Amino acid sequence: MNIRIGFGVDFHQLVAGRDLWIGGVLIPHEKGALGHSDADVLLHAICDALLGAACLGDIGVHFPDTNNEFKNIDSKILLKRSYELIKDQQYAVVNIDSTLCLESPKIKTYVPAMQAVIAGILDIGITDISIKATTTEKMGFVGREEGLVAYATVLLQKA
Repeated sequence: MNIRIGFGVDFHQLVAGRDLWIGGVLIPHEKGALGHSDADVLLHAICDALLGAACLGDIGVHFPDTNNEFKNIDSKILLKRSYELIKDQQYAVVNIDSTLCLESPKIKTYVPAMQAVIAGILDIGITDISIKATTTEKMGFVGREEGLVAYATVLLQKA
């Protein structure tokens, strides 16, 4: 088949004393995401979507949190490595549609920078990357600002 769709999702707790990286961009906030790596929830969801579309497993298979090589790693490196894995299978990224779920901070002003970072890694245009955000209207762990979630869908095409 020449085209593949992949879906990814990632969750991280929000805690004091950590940086908040989303989409490869450092966002000023009193809380940051907790994780083995830099905990960039958006890039992790995109990695999972890429890997899933190519039937290559998930981010935990390739970059396990039990491996110290990935301790505090920049998630842009994980995205680049995920991209290399799909390129090895002769796939190219057509587009990405993603949604972030968080109460704060508001990320609208950071979206162009996120698009530029992701586009540079995946060799696609910024207009091929949709990044949306929503709240959960104060409901659940996201609404209580205990964590954040990212969803990503990608379309791959055989190169």
